[in-house]
Amino acid sequence: MTAPGDRDAGAELLLASASPRRAALLATLGVRFRTAPAELDETPLRGEVPAAYVARLALAKARAVAAATGTRLPVLGADTTVSCGDRLFGKPGSEAEAVAMLGELSGRTHQVCTAVALVQGKRAASAVVVTAVTFRVLSTAECRAYWRSGEPADKAGGYALQGLGGAFVTRVEGSCSAVVGLPLAETYTLLREFDVATGLTDA
Repeated sequence: MTAPGDRDAGAELLLASASPRRAALLATLGVRFRTAPAELDETPLRGEVPAAYVARLALAKARAVAAATGTRLPVLGADTTVSCGDRLFGKPGSEAEAVAMLGELSGRTHQVCTAVALVQGKRAASAVVVTAVTFRVLSTAECRAYWRSGEPADKAGGYALQGLGGAFVTRVEGSCSAVVGLPLAETYTLLREFDVATGLTDA
């Protein structure tokens, strides 16, 4: 069996996510990391508000990977959800669901809530970022065509700001990187607290 230290050789962090978008954002900070996705039940608790929901899942993902791997490195977990009014929007599972979801967001401002958490041993810290995103009015034909592009299937809220879905967005108030999946400013602050080297670390 390979020891945790051997598996982690060359890395300074584990990313508890299979998201290529989060990995790409983390890489822009100059962090040496490897991915170790967490498998969790992501069902919201009864009455759970978006900020509490993403904060709980981000921390749970980081802790689950830390326990499963036995790593000594910090583990970063993150989670994102979209909400409009009292409703949480997850990932659409069908064209009908995606079209209905985008229809509810059409012409309205919704909130994208993203949490990032770092865990190392008994130490843990986290941050939650809320960004307001406004959509122009969308046609049903546009929503159906967007689903057929394949982009919405694995995206909270059924769209990707950094992709074709950016054509729907007229205004973003807050962190664009948080909407994509990882708030860079808050993540960088947590990395500094845990002494993780980044591209801005002094030589």
